[in-house]
Amino acid sequence: MSEKIEVGQIVDGKITRIKPFGAIVLLPDNSQGLVHISHVASSYVQDINDFINVDDEVKVKVLSIDPETNKISLSMKEAAPRSGPTEGYYGKPTRAADSNSTFEEKFKEWQKISNERHAGLNKRNKRR
Repeated sequence: MSEKIEVGQIVDGKITRIKPFGAIVLLPDNSQGLVHISHVASSYVQDINDFINVDDEVKVKVLSIDPETNKISLSMKEAAPRSGPTEGYYGKPTRAADSNSTFEEKFKEWQKISNERHAGLNKRNKRR
């Protein structure tokens, strides 16, 4: 393909591999780039598999291109729309409250998640 990928450009890509530290994305010019786990979503990503799957079609922003090594750094979160419902940009539900929620609703959701995590930790510690 004759399309040249440039820094700052937002392009469509396809997830080809997923690693614990990020995802490899096939770009329109048949080059590949890395979306680091910190650039998958605007929220904290503990497990990248909760947000993306192999063969997912995604929009990515080109952050940098190293001409010496041909490494391309990409970001899904910078290519994503800034507002939306509780469902993630790539169609997977997230537990975060939507942007129209009040502080109290967001705090209750955070408290619920925190209590669930705490209960899980206590359960594991009791088994030891």
